[in-house]
Amino acid sequence: MQNDNGSKKVKKMMLILSKATLDNAYACFILANGARMEGIESEIFFTFFGLEAIQKEKVDHLHVATVGNPAMNIPTILGGLPGMEAIATKMMKSKMEKLDIPPVGEFLEILTASGTKLWACKLAMDMFNITEEDFIDDVDGVLTVGDFYARAEGDGTHVTSFKILYKYINFKIVKALLEIDF
Repeated sequence: MQNDNGSKKVKKMMLILSKATLDNAYACFILANGARMEGIESEIFFTFFGLEAIQKEKVDHLHVATVGNPAMNIPTILGGLPGMEAIATKMMKSKMEKLDIPPVGEFLEILTASGTKLWACKLAMDMFNITEEDFIDDVDGVLTVGDFYARAEGDGTHVTSFKILYKYINFKIVKALLEIDF
């Protein structure tokens, strides 16, 4: 099936989240939610530090990274000052609340209720000694990388590492949400 412009229709979005910073998690969840709202299947594969976004003890404590975050438009030395990360996180959470975007834990519940599948990476779990009991109830299961890619079979499936989208999407989201003019 093709769109009006002749390109193939997107049927499934497979997103890979490898960093659980607040800005990365929200951008990923917004893309997954947007896909579901358009009738497109979506799945998120949480790997490496992205696993923090689905851990019971950490899901409500994600933060905005101010050091090494090109979207912040501030020198690294300023981002590393005590309290900068907490200020940026508080500002982002406040903006999200004003935009009626739910907290991370609630957003994950909304995603799974809409049909988004949440998968944990087996290798990363083994590396960091994480068990399935550490995860929120909404996680659909644990997959190897090969299992995840096998789920991507079929025409119209797009697999995207969030790191690839980071510069484009994260810059726009952080700038818009924080409205910081440095």
